[in-house]
Amino acid sequence: MSKSGVLCVRARRVLFAVALVGVLPAMPALADGMLPETSVVIVYEEKGEAQVNVRNSDARPSLLHVTLQGIPEDTEPLLFVTPPVSRVEPGENQVVRFILRNAVPLKTQRLKRVIFEGIPPKNKLEPGRATVAVNIRQNLPVIVHPKGLPLNREPWKGLTWSITNGELTVHNDTPYVVRMGQEVHLLPMMASVKIPAAYLLPGAFHSIAVPESARSAASVRIYPATVYGFAVDAYDAALSSIAR
Repeated sequence: MSKSGVLCVRARRVLFAVALVGVLPAMPALADGMLPETSVVIVYEEKGEAQVNVRNSDARPSLLHVTLQGIPEDTEPLLFVTPPVSRVEPGENQVVRFILRNAVPLKTQRLKRVIFEGIPPKNKLEPGRATVAVNIRQNLPVIVHPKGLPLNREPWKGLTWSITNGELTVHNDTPYVVRMGQEVHLLPMMASVKIPAAYLLPGAFHSIAVPESARSAASVRIYPATVYGFAVDAYDAALSSIAR
């Protein structure tokens, strides 16, 4: 790989950025912090549940509010959490349980989201002094893993890529959720296109228009991530074609 290519790969080592929110200088901000012990929650079907420790890193007691969310492609309520609301003392941990309630056995991995939000107590205001309390929310993926499905540390190698009628199509014909950067490069010309999301669900198809100058590409370069969201080395996959 060329020096510029190595630099591009290194630049993609960080897939997820933290947005900093500014407030008016005259109004000091007070921020609480509920910190889950993991970057992703994995619920194994054979166990029926998972547990996550969440620590209150603030100097004050706060309420921990836990909310489960579906994704646009999958809104089935497979899980519930307990406790949904709890009081956590400074420096203490709260165990949050994710309990599976599927009616039929799972055949593929499923993807959900969970939000851990710390709600600080209201402050007594001093005369002539205003404060802003900032609730810190941690939004993490939840992956439900079917019973009997082998672990796969490189599921992106099972994706199928093709160019047909001027469109790049990717098909996830595996039972695994694939996490990856949205940017895809067509090789050897290094033309760039973007897939709609930073994940590919089992069975998913995505088609993206390809510039005419890149329709003769022989392969694609993707920037995958582990199940925990950590970037790994770029991966080149061969392209098949029907009619370009």
